[in-house]
Amino acid sequence: MTDDHAKMDGLRKEIEDAKTALLGGGDESALLFDTAGSPGPCNANAIKVRRTLKGHFGKVYAMHWAGSSDPHKLVTASQDGKLIVWNGNTTNKQQAIPLRSSWVMTCAFETGGNTLVACGGLDNLCSIYNAGMDADNNSAKAEKELAHHDGYLSCCRFVSESEIITSSGDSTCILWDVNTQQPKTHYQKHTSDVMSIALSPDNPNIFVSGSCDATCIAWDMRTSSVINVFRGHESDINSVSFFPDGKCFGTGSDDSSCKLFDTRCFNMCASMEADKILCGVTSVTFTKSGRFMFAGYDDYTMGIWDTLGQNRDVARMSHHENRVSCIGTESTGRAVCSGSWDTILKCWA
Repeated sequence: MTDDHAKMDGLRKEIEDAKTALLGGGDESALLFDTAGSPGPCNANAIKVRRTLKGHFGKVYAMHWAGSSDPHKLVTASQDGKLIVWNGNTTNKQQAIPLRSSWVMTCAFETGGNTLVACGGLDNLCSIYNAGMDADNNSAKAEKELAHHDGYLSCCRFVSESEIITSSGDSTCILWDVNTQQPKTHYQKHTSDVMSIALSPDNPNIFVSGSCDATCIAWDMRTSSVINVFRGHESDINSVSFFPDGKCFGTGSDDSSCKLFDTRCFNMCASMEADKILCGVTSVTFTKSGRFMFAGYDDYTMGIWDTLGQNRDVARMSHHENRVSCIGTESTGRAVCSGSWDTILKCWA
């Protein structure tokens, strides 16, 4: 038995020596952190509020940037019963859409032609509006209303001008045909409210959902089959966001942590948390390179995490006066917008 143990130890050493030789003679983690740089190159003092968007009179619950053909536009949803389309650069309001229900929880821009916006909430509907009108020609009537969910609408994202995916408190996600206003595919695997969805930037057939059952699920959009269930959080997952290359995705949870999951090895590869953070994470997004993750918190702050470096906690920004409810990165990567229950949105750069 002793000889067998000695052989196993010898084989392990040979494997480690071979790995070290392939890495150039250094430790794998040391090379990773050398590449990352420690501390990270992010200068928190250089990140400032460049624009402030004022116009809502209720809690801002959601925001979403338009696509690359008009990157300065974004849509916001508030419990004042308004959906507002902004120019984030000039801070001008381009369109204000009155909603039938003020209990709105999510909104989305169609990022292909930037002509449609969608929203939903406690009315259990996904309402779709034309975002191409001038400010003086607003119509209070939705062009499409998608009704099938048995619970509140928590998140919606356009796949194209003719398709949209919604998630709901009824524990399901639905892929819709916008033109016929009928469901195309149901996604049923979660055991509690689905709070957030994110579409893969790399593969148009994959999306990820995050739920109050503390799991994320990667789905094949075409067949409604589960690619993998990702575990690691200890409480509700409030937000999911894909890494720019589509190979990973980030999450934010009520357990006060952000995590990074790899879709290739089907496992968690990083956890961003600190003992001093005791509140929930409401929303997460990445910079264009993916090097930094921005997270909104219940304690009115926005955190910046280094996804690669050894000292992950880069900065904490305290510029809002209430819960930071939503965060999103502009399609060009030049700005990040945060929305809050203090009715204000701030554009950082």
